[in-house]
Amino acid sequence: MIYLMIMGLGLGFHGALILWVAGLPRMLRPGESPTAEKGTPRAFMLFWLDQYSFIGLGLLLLGSAMALTGYLL
Repeated sequence: MIYLMIMGLGLGFHGALILWVAGLPRMLRPGESPTAEKGTPRAFMLFWLDQYSFIGLGLLLLGSAMALTGYLL
């Protein structure tokens, strides 16, 4: 299952790059997280940055699981 392992490594790498740029989502960070008033451009930016971070985290976890599965099969 070399293809599963290769795809998993690619997904994991892409997810790690996203997390490197965007960081963890605000609700997973320790300490005080930045906030903004509802309806402002800053609130919109924080929302999409959180979404991007969750996508990166999901790709990293999914890729790690796929690579591990491909290695074990």
